[in-house]
Amino acid sequence: MTAVDTPARIDRRRFVADLIARLPEDALVVTGLGSPCYDVFAAGDRPGNFYLWGAMGAAAPLALGLALAQPEHPVVAITGDGEHLMGIGTLGTIGAVLPANLTVVVLDNAHFGETGMQPSHTGLGTDLLAVAQGFGIRDAVRITGAAQAEDLAARIQARAATTYAQVLINADEPPRALPPRDGVANKNSFRAALGLSTF
Repeated sequence: MTAVDTPARIDRRRFVADLIARLPEDALVVTGLGSPCYDVFAAGDRPGNFYLWGAMGAAAPLALGLALAQPEHPVVAITGDGEHLMGIGTLGTIGAVLPANLTVVVLDNAHFGETGMQPSHTGLGTDLLAVAQGFGIRDAVRITGAAQAEDLAARIQARAATTYAQVLINADEPPRALPPRDGVANKNSFRAALGLSTF
């Protein structure tokens, strides 16, 4: 199958906004670079958001560390297929420790959106659900309809198991909503949301 044979079905910005609106207030959200970052920010800036700029492949490992350090909080990584593929090996570590409060949400348009919309591996035969399950993440779901945001939010709130969600999205480019690019300010705001002082 190719990306042309399997068109994505969901408006990504609407899906992300719906998901964010349903998250508990204490949820911690880590974004992958590019579109997921813009979509989470467009849904409304909140102290529990941590926006990654240029750290390709780092969303899932950062969220894993955060989930282990903050077990009382639901932790959600929202990333894209291209960014996720860069750090796919992290799923092996996630599968080894399986923090119940961690959810990895992959917005999959089968393209590398930040570098010119070249086809990504997910449009060329890679099955992300099979990969996640192969690494030991049993609660792996493919989302093909916007209404499934409610079920995903319920899983996040329950904190019953590590959850992996591949969300099939349209390969479009809504207007960019850019969060602040000041990494230090972002870090300090996020630490303050956790009740931690700055260094």
